[in-house]
Amino acid sequence: MITTTPEWISRSVSRLRSAAPAADKASDKTADNTPGKSAEKMPDKPGGKTTDKAADKTDKTDKTDNTTKLAGLDKTVTDVVAKVAVPRSTHERLQATLRRGQESLSPRALRRLLVDLQEVVAPQVSELEGGRRAQAVAQWYAKAEPEERRDMWLLMCEQFAPDATRFKSARQRYEAAAGTAEEGQAEISLRRALVSPRTRLLQRFSVFPEGMRFLLDLRAELLPLLKADKRLLALDAELEHLFSTWFDVAFLELRRLSWDSPASLIEKLIKYEAVHDIRSWADLKNRLDSDRRCYGFFHPRLPNEPLIFVEVALLDKISSSITPLLDEAAAPSDIARASTAIFYSISNTQTGLRGVSFGDSLIKHVVETLTAEFPRLRTFATLSPIPGFRSWLSKHAGAMLERLDDKRRSELGRAVGFEPPQATHLLAACDKALELDAKSPVRQMLLECAATYLGRELQEGKPVDPVARFHLGNGARVERLNWAGDPSNKGQKQSYGLMVNYLYDIKRIDKHRSLLAQGKVPVSGDIDSLCRD
Repeated sequence: MITTTPEWISRSVSRLRSAAPAADKASDKTADNTPGKSAEKMPDKPGGKTTDKAADKTDKTDKTDNTTKLAGLDKTVTDVVAKVAVPRSTHERLQATLRRGQESLSPRALRRLLVDLQEVVAPQVSELEGGRRAQAVAQWYAKAEPEERRDMWLLMCEQFAPDATRFKSARQRYEAAAGTAEEGQAEISLRRALVSPRTRLLQRFSVFPEGMRFLLDLRAELLPLLKADKRLLALDAELEHLFSTWFDVAFLELRRLSWDSPASLIEKLIKYEAVHDIRSWADLKNRLDSDRRCYGFFHPRLPNEPLIFVEVALLDKISSSITPLLDEAAAPSDIARASTAIFYSISNTQTGLRGVSFGDSLIKHVVETLTAEFPRLRTFATLSPIPGFRSWLSKHAGAMLERLDDKRRSELGRAVGFEPPQATHLLAACDKALELDAKSPVRQMLLECAATYLGRELQEGKPVDPVARFHLGNGARVERLNWAGDPSNKGQKQSYGLMVNYLYDIKRIDKHRSLLAQGKVPVSGDIDSLCRD
């Protein structure tokens, strides 16, 4: 019995192709007994050229027929492959008897799983009982194979979608009630129609003790597969929406980590540090020293699992390099003189929360905690990587060169050893960025490109750089670029060693967020001048 799609296709193609030669051979045998075939074997007669032409015409006709047959065969094979390649929806599979190709759960097992999910959200079932049933499904899920889990995701997507008919009716009713006394009630009906059964299903999973952890892990497993299977997008969107509510900063607890914190918590800091790897115990102790502050955000349903780590250095000015901050041998700063708080690492520890905005309250919460302990603090800024810059420049170097006037293009050409300079020459010169002196045209060009990337580049109204998207979305502004701010291999690979300061001016946070909403990135005067619009 053939149980996989590749086997089925292979056998079908072989069978179809073997049929073609057999047909050709039969045709050839028939041709041997035809008068025309005998005529070809007869000696040439006067006017034999006409006979040759007739034979050639016959050959061409045969070749055309064969070509047509093969073309038809190839089309048949293509149709077969295309038909098999399209996966069946869960609606089709639930009505089927047998499993097909790469499908994991049999139709019977799929129907049984659907019943289990439906029982979780049954109208007569209480929240507590629904949570217990959801826990039983989660226990099955923990033992399931990846493809079996995928089948459960597809059921959630396709079998628990909003009722399209109900939504259409509610929308028509709302439009008809606009401006009347019935508008409020019509809006309520429309809102209820928009709530999918999937929402209630996921809410039931959050009821049992480990339910929140289960949902976070489920989304973390789901995210890498979204590009390959668009059917899963609805489930991802639903989870992201719920998480944005459940994990709002208002519901999170801020705790300070110190050298005296539980070992299990410190180990998680080492594990989840995503910006600057913790290399040793000495490195860790340096980050928890007296002139540093490290905070973790925790959710009540995940009491021992930090969601975000925020690392802060207390200094007397805005830092331009990460090297002294990570220097294990450096003496602690005098916190009595500290006027500046530098956020040098913010790490999201949960892949399942990717894309979930914690709101501008996250930074505000840390700032309020710091100022309560250190009233002298006046400046709050970051020292941040620019992770997407090198990749962006590799695609836009040519466009940036086109913006130069003749004089600057000539200066840059002499610096890179080729006039007029091309994108490849600029990128090759940038690979040796740390060797460039302050007056180098290449260095100036690289700074201008970075300023443009951070200060002008938007995609769907949001900064293209992921770190910029976070800080600018929280109300910061692009303050300053720092040459050789991160000379490590990682820093050079990401941004040619450049780092950036984002400034949080507490009084202007709302203004900056408003500017960004209008499609304008808030930047300092220095950054604006580098953009050279």
